[in-house]
Amino acid sequence: MKVSEILNHVDLGFIALPVFQRGFVWNRTQVKRLFYSMYRSRPVGSLLVWPTQLGSVDVRGDVAPGHSPVRMLLDGQQRVTTLYGVIKGAPPPFFDGNAGAFRDLRFHLETEAFEFFQPIAMRNDPRWVDVTAVMAASDDEFGDLANDAAGENLDLWKRYNQRLGKLRRIRERDLHEEVVSIEEHSIDDIVEIFNDVNSRGTKLTAGDLALARVCALWPEARDVMKSHLRKWAELGYDRFDLVWLLRCVNTVLTGRSNFDALRERTRPELEEGLQRAVNAVEGLLNLLGDRLGLDHAKVLTGHNALAVMARYFDEQSGNLSLKEENQLLYWYLASAIRSRFSGSPETTMQSDLAALEQSSGGLDGLINELHLSTGRIEVEPGHFDAAQTNSRFYPLLYALTRTSGARDFCSGLELKQHLLGKQSRLELHHLFPKSRLRGKYDKYETNALANFSFLTADCNGAKNIGNKLPEVYFPECETSHPGVLASQWIPESGAPWTLDRYTDFLKRRRELLADAANDLLHELRQGTMPLSHLEAAGGVSVPDDEELELLSLNEWVTQQGLSAGVLGQELAPQGGEEAPTVLDLAWPEGLQAELTEPVALLLNEPAEVVAAASTAGFRCFTDADSFRQYVMALLGE
Repeated sequence: MKVSEILNHVDLGFIALPVFQRGFVWNRTQVKRLFYSMYRSRPVGSLLVWPTQLGSVDVRGDVAPGHSPVRMLLDGQQRVTTLYGVIKGAPPPFFDGNAGAFRDLRFHLETEAFEFFQPIAMRNDPRWVDVTAVMAASDDEFGDLANDAAGENLDLWKRYNQRLGKLRRIRERDLHEEVVSIEEHSIDDIVEIFNDVNSRGTKLTAGDLALARVCALWPEARDVMKSHLRKWAELGYDRFDLVWLLRCVNTVLTGRSNFDALRERTRPELEEGLQRAVNAVEGLLNLLGDRLGLDHAKVLTGHNALAVMARYFDEQSGNLSLKEENQLLYWYLASAIRSRFSGSPETTMQSDLAALEQSSGGLDGLINELHLSTGRIEVEPGHFDAAQTNSRFYPLLYALTRTSGARDFCSGLELKQHLLGKQSRLELHHLFPKSRLRGKYDKYETNALANFSFLTADCNGAKNIGNKLPEVYFPECETSHPGVLASQWIPESGAPWTLDRYTDFLKRRRELLADAANDLLHELRQGTMPLSHLEAAGGVSVPDDEELELLSLNEWVTQQGLSAGVLGQELAPQGGEEAPTVLDLAWPEGLQAELTEPVALLLNEPAEVVAAASTAGFRCFTDADSFRQYVMALLGE
């Protein structure tokens, strides 16, 4: 069937997408390669379609009323979506994804290259023509495109006009269709076929496949789940995803970590399970915020731990005693400290769920399972050495600040109290300003967690502390608010507050923080931590220069149609190592998930971190420029 006919059939609702299909996942490189191949009449593969009666499977997008059978795309969504988006200038009705991956494609009339619009490189060069505009141009407009590029050169005009015609004839290319005639098969058979034929491309994960099965039974499931994710994102929890939420449904409904446990569940059971999971998650978010002050995504680690906790919370119908709340929070913090789920999360999760279900289990069983697998849970002073806010001990420092009476240096108010006004959010504050430390101490010392504290934005600003050294502002704060330094675990004995004694300061404060952290864990474990209803002081924080660069690079990567990286990716400890290695920014499954090699960006990291990442199979980059060059080479630019 000709491309133009296929696209018209999409418009008419004769070709649709089954609801179990995930969204558009191609990047710009794949889009360019498709048009490159189509333009040069190279093979681009066939489409796999499943003619089925309307109503036998739910679809995304519109279908023609009364038209049957409808041809469901099992393989070819990415190609059809790309062709539709570029040729028609808008996504197809069933679209779900990033339209930026196929928007603004250009064709060079001289080199016959396909590239995406670049304002500087393409400025004042009429030979770069908009592919969408070429496809939509009338006969008069079509001639103008060649005129603009060729000027008065007739031979050049003829050549460019021929190339424009060749480009437009992509619409008349025939794409072969293979037909699956298995109306009598179950939807599970269709989903399995879909997974098999797509294994050559961007393969479905176990979670994606489970979500496909759920959506096959309950077509609205994806939209309903997304509505909950959006609501949580608006509250500051913007790092949850569909597969994670389905994991919570699975643990609540089945008590299992493996998604196969959902296979036999009916739609009413799935609907009930989602509501129970949502109730459990919201109860846990309130608990973590109210009792530990962990009230936004940046300080909320261990999403797999939340799926285990949801099972227990649901079984108790949300009615936990104070002791149970404390012990559940202890398990959460201890699991994060020990990177409980950094190895094989599904297996670990199943061990935890099994411990909950044992006759002698419950929270004691869950905690015992943690202790048996990880040993004694104790925070060491060295844990507060880790650089950057992506350390697993960063949330612990934040929890300490919110629960242990830490006070703002300028106002003297406890940072767990409700603070009014637009300057009420907490900001990350470097006790010794980074600008004063650079060149005198290495990165790990400059960014050590022991140099972090949290203050109100107004206090942290230039008109108050700004760039002052501790030897200047510490005495001022203590005079105005006696005891405020001790509340933030600032060492006073011997007053190592000068720049030349910075390492002495870090050593003493690490010890104070470790003692405070162990006291908090002990209170939680024994169930004796008093009830304290915290009021959110808003989000944290102003990122430092390096973190801003990482965030900017991650955003740039997604703008290229590639996968977003993971900030603070942890590698499981090896051998006798106590703590995992933390990678600044990493793509464990590659910039194109499961199609390219794992990549890590490590800025100003020591050689041992680069070596650990390389041993773990990551291709490492130690500066932003070389990383950008790698990405552009991957995109063929």
